[in-house]
Amino acid sequence: MTSLAIHGGAGALPRTDMTPARAAEFHAALQAALLAGRRGLEAGGSSMDAVEATVTWLEDCPLFNAGCGSSFNRDGRVEMEASIMDGATQQVGAVTLLRAVRNPVQLARRVLQHTPHVALGGAAAEEFAVAQGLRLEPPEYFFTQFRWDAMVRLRGTERTSLSEDLVATVPPDSPEAAGTVGAVALDQAGNLAAATSSGGTTNKYSGRIGQACLPGAGVYAHNATCAVSCTGQGEAFMRSVAAYDVAALMEYGGLDLEAAAKRVIRQRLPGKGGLIAIDARGRVALPFNTEGMYRGWVGSDGRIRTAIYETVKEWS
Repeated sequence: MTSLAIHGGAGALPRTDMTPARAAEFHAALQAALLAGRRGLEAGGSSMDAVEATVTWLEDCPLFNAGCGSSFNRDGRVEMEASIMDGATQQVGAVTLLRAVRNPVQLARRVLQHTPHVALGGAAAEEFAVAQGLRLEPPEYFFTQFRWDAMVRLRGTERTSLSEDLVATVPPDSPEAAGTVGAVALDQAGNLAAATSSGGTTNKYSGRIGQACLPGAGVYAHNATCAVSCTGQGEAFMRSVAAYDVAALMEYGGLDLEAAAKRVIRQRLPGKGGLIAIDARGRVALPFNTEGMYRGWVGSDGRIRTAIYETVKEWS
């Protein structure tokens, strides 16, 4: 049995502003990302390969705030981060403050595989990417007009794209509210894995580090409990160590996956956001406390399902 779940960020556009055409675009992107990960799982591939492939696809899609769709900081630059964790070994790779690496999640896995460290950042991380043969891109590759316009609207303020008072400033046709991306998977060998990637928050301070690259806060995986990827106000997930909290509530509190995930998001998180999680039996939980969360999953029946708000779209 295999299972896979993804998110494209919590804090979707208000449903009154979400046009049918925009919703269809997001649903199609989520389905394509799930297909990218499911193919490997069905062929007997590892959960680590599945989450890397899925998040790579999401990083290459400009709809989402990761990779080529990353947000701009207040200096007008992208600074990306990512992490990946192996539930079988609890080994983690993480990278942060990247400006040129096309796929941060791929670099995070190389850190896990080829260094004695958990995390690398900045120019040194990008030098390591070159040594590993990973692809770098010029600044214009990461430019998207709506992300730039979002930063310009907030420049000179202390607000970021996940501030609760931003909704009124988001134009109806903008996918600006899409955020951090992530994937969790269970493979045929019974191993869990999780990965998270983000461009951070619009108008953030240069050098700001978010939850997407922090084990326990934005990503966690352990075969004994679950795999988790988080999205939302990064500082809230860091303060509450939210990803690990789900696993701890299962291991020490005796809660099942759904109960643990819901408690973390609805009772223990000091902010806005959501998470995706999967356990060793392939059960999936996708709670959020924002108006919506871009998400999708493939269960034990092999059917793909995607959602933005409460309504779920099933794909044949």
